[in-house]
Amino acid sequence: MEFHKTEKPLRGEITIPGDKSISHRSVMFGAISQGRTEITNFLQGQDCLSTISCFRKMGIEIENTSERILVHGRGLHGLTAPTEILDVGNSGTTTRLISGILAGQDFTSELTGDASIQKRPMGRIIRPLSMMDATIESIKGNGCAPLRISGHALKGIHYQSPVASAQVKSSILLAGLYADGKTSVTEPALSRNHTEIMLRSFGATVTSEGTTASILPDPDLHGQKIEVPGDISSAAYFIVAALIVPGSEILIKNCGINETRDGILRVCRAMGADITVLNAHTSGGEAVADLLVRYTPDLKGCVIEGDIIPTLIDEIPVIAVLAAFADGTTTIRNAEELKVKESNRLDIMVHHLSEMGCDITGTEDGMIINGGKTLQGAVLDSFLDHRIAMSFAIASLACESTLTIRRADCVNISYPAFYQDLERLCR
Repeated sequence: MEFHKTEKPLRGEITIPGDKSISHRSVMFGAISQGRTEITNFLQGQDCLSTISCFRKMGIEIENTSERILVHGRGLHGLTAPTEILDVGNSGTTTRLISGILAGQDFTSELTGDASIQKRPMGRIIRPLSMMDATIESIKGNGCAPLRISGHALKGIHYQSPVASAQVKSSILLAGLYADGKTSVTEPALSRNHTEIMLRSFGATVTSEGTTASILPDPDLHGQKIEVPGDISSAAYFIVAALIVPGSEILIKNCGINETRDGILRVCRAMGADITVLNAHTSGGEAVADLLVRYTPDLKGCVIEGDIIPTLIDEIPVIAVLAAFADGTTTIRNAEELKVKESNRLDIMVHHLSEMGCDITGTEDGMIINGGKTLQGAVLDSFLDHRIAMSFAIASLACESTLTIRRADCVNISYPAFYQDLERLCR
């Protein structure tokens, strides 16, 4: 797919699709609750549809219409043994979270996914779940999917996680629903807390203190009404677009700004970005607001490291694009987690931005970007990574010649209408 520099500023309002993390969890938690869960603004991307498919295969009736999702839950112990392998597609969230639930069932199941999923590390959940007495194995013996999980009663543990990962934390907490006592997870830094917020709303006893989250077993969960806020990870592309294209002004409506997800806003402000938060409020325990973003010609480089990294881990590719257009040096550290996402995002961003003329150097855990150089078009590959494709589509808006992205349709994983929305704002 070819992309060209825009001749016009980006203008207008946009309502971005529902948050991917919250969409996944709303279906999962609704399935193991009693009664009906109604979900609006659900993300109809391939990853979240994989979650729906898996729970349907375990006997959960799920109605999917354009207006809402209805999940007819059957309670904590209401899932039935699937008659076929559960296919998670490209979704790491589905794989890791559902493993925690399956570990406590009274049946055996198998999980698999696409080629990317079969390369992503699952040892990070196999280890703690095994400590809870779960029977979970990598079928190929390489620490990756396919996984075989023989469910049974579990024991509560206090796990010291070596990584700040909401997927790891959530997998353990969900297994804790089926344990014989309290289960706790302590992280090196606080990761996304959507699981803790939403499980509380369904009726679970979940506590949080510092970087430790704990859950008590066998709660009485009840279906809820959930309005999914807009996904700040999807909003990030339009934030960067407005900041780098002269004359732009975009209002992003109903965007989630949970403090464990708002690192992109903190980095943009550190770089001098003109972003105003409007209509801030809370919905279902989640912080939500409208974001007014204006072109900022004098962006400055900054240092991005430490505890802020888990709050913007999915946004680092597009932050790298933003840094390429900022004056001065941006240094990103402690982002080695990007090596084990849908692709090795660190290496890909360094390689492709270099091809476009950016002065960028990769490091073991991040990159150093000397911004302010004019970028040129190139022929790039998405590596079937939706965040890579969307990041370079944004870069194309301000580069000097045609940019071609191979396999650009991978955006369907998280944002099927991304290119249409981007084109509409450029008119």
